[in-house]
Amino acid sequence: MNGIRIVALALLVAGVLALAYGGFSYTKDTTAVKLGPVELSVKEKQSVNIPIWAGAGAVVVGALMLVMGGRRS
Repeated sequence: MNGIRIVALALLVAGVLALAYGGFSYTKDTTAVKLGPVELSVKEKQSVNIPIWAGAGAVVVGALMLVMGGRRS
């Protein structure tokens, strides 16, 4: 496999996952209060939404790269 096909497949997989899940979430640790040796930390759950057009665009670009990369070789 050459580099173009690997990138194309990665874009296809990422686009399909973006369309299927619509985003992801992660936990962020922040320090709320620090008073001498005592430290109070808070865990915040952050979520990132991936737009539908970005997932569909990744699928289309990945498919085009896969088709065009196959014609060059």
